[in-house]
Amino acid sequence: MDAVAWLRERPGGVVLLTLHSTEDLDRLTALCRLRPRPLVVALPSGDLSSLGVQAMRAGARSVLARAATVPALQRAVSATLGGEAVMPADVADLLVAERGGRPSRRSAPSTQQVALLRRLADGWTVSRLASDTGYSERAMYRLLQSLYQQIGVSTRLEAIILAHEEGWFGN
Repeated sequence: MDAVAWLRERPGGVVLLTLHSTEDLDRLTALCRLRPRPLVVALPSGDLSSLGVQAMRAGARSVLARAATVPALQRAVSATLGGEAVMPADVADLLVAERGGRPSRRSAPSTQQVALLRRLADGWTVSRLASDTGYSERAMYRLLQSLYQQIGVSTRLEAIILAHEEGWFGN
């Protein structure tokens, strides 16, 4: 059975994917386009730094050397299931360097913030959202702008797309 079929039968499963070639990176990209996005631990067999960065860009949640010990693999899987990303320091350094030395500002929204995004996705206006939650319209705009900044986007549409991609709506 292939990984895509396996994940469709078992949403929320973890995939350990060995990376030997560009075809494997393409497979990783395809897996990470599934919704909800699966938890993929990439195991590069070659240049760990270069392949590790490519794997993270493609959507892997964690990266670990293919030759890692069983205890290291167990820790990485456990951390990934716990919502953490695991990667060698060299991979993290390269990813930060790509962003001009600045780490991503994205952090996960709270349950209440996700509820606001869900309503926006359902077509609610900011005015209706403000009225329903007891905020002024101006205060709601500020609250939403703060939320967008927190999750690393600029617009309502980007926020809704990101929420869908990250599975925050629990589809």
